Amino acid sequence: MSKLLVTGGAGFIGANFVRHWRAHHADDTLVVLDALTYAGNRANLDGVADVDFVHGDIRDHDLVVSLLAGRGIDTLVHFAAESHVDRSIHGPDAFIDTNVIGTHSLLKAAKKVWLDSGTGQPHRFHHVSTDEVYGSLGPHDPAFTEMTPYQPNSPYSASKAASDHLVRAYTHTYGLQTTTSNCSNNYGPHQFPEKLIPLFLINALHGRALPIYGDGMQVRDWLYVDDHCRGIELTIEKGRVGETYNIGGGAELPNMTVIDTICQSVDAAFSRDPQLAARFPDAPAARGAATASLKTYVTDRPGHDRRYAIDETKARAELGYQAAHGFETRFAETLQWYLDNEPWWRAVISGEYRNWVDTNYGTR
Repeated sequence: MSKLLVTGGAGFIGANFVRHWRAHHADDTLVVLDALTYAGNRANLDGVADVDFVHGDIRDHDLVVSLLAGRGIDTLVHFAAESHVDRSIHGPDAFIDTNVIGTHSLLKAAKKVWLDSGTGQPHRFHHVSTDEVYGSLGPHDPAFTEMTPYQPNSPYSASKAASDHLVRAYTHTYGLQTTTSNCSNNYGPHQFPEKLIPLFLINALHGRALPIYGDGMQVRDWLYVDDHCRGIELTIEKGRVGETYNIGGGAELPNMTVIDTICQSVDAAFSRDPQLAARFPDAPAARGAATASLKTYVTDRPGHDRRYAIDETKARAELGYQAAHGFETRFAETLQWYLDNEPWWRAVISGEYRNWVDTNYGTR
């Protein structure tokens, strides 16, 4: 049996990972450490059995040491991060504090407990990162591999690149047993509504503008969150110490294609279920109009990366990883989850969220 500490385990990807791990490793110990900042939500873990939740900050070195030592943790899975590019442009300090200083604090704590104590305890520190550290691709450039040079273009991606380098350094300098995964754009249940898919879905239901950066032709590789969680699970179980693995969804799509899919899917959902019109009377689809009428072009954000694409050859060959389903199937499931879980997203749409989307746009 393993004993896991999951940082950021009340956030979108972290909570989905906790759910995935508990479903497949019923006897393992799961401890979640989360500061419950705006995107963290204790309710994301509702219904998950035997999870020990600790409200705390990854920068609290003594707290992390006490958790690792006192709970006998042998696996640390590090999700905790500031992750929204738009927020990093307007306020980069928080990204340095959490993503760089926070990661370093965790590494120091892990080194102290797992290495400096002299126990020789087998361990794994898995660091969850992003494809954005590699920069932007041209339309005909080959996809990112694990050997692609780092060229971060936003404060967010620069802070994640720095944390990646720190993790690597702690392996090569001190012998800490680490792995890193770099993922593409995630989507799925429990995603905070600042990212493209949940933001546009909720805006569509309320008849609000769908703000499209530039020409909307920025390309991303879309990864369903449970596929990502399986990729992390495989990396922890089979990944070589000190190695990095790229995890993608195999769905390289322009943002405009995703936006059109959202519009068409919302229209179809209202056609199938007449009750949606009563629940969401401000939606264009409630009166038989096209959701696409809400599309609004806005000025592109500074330094907007044009294209990301993941080459997952290494993860497929060494870990046996492959995305289970295509975008169309997983997107349909995601839309249905948001329609079925209106109380969840209404609860997380706070005044702070409303203030944010009134002045900024989360199309990543």
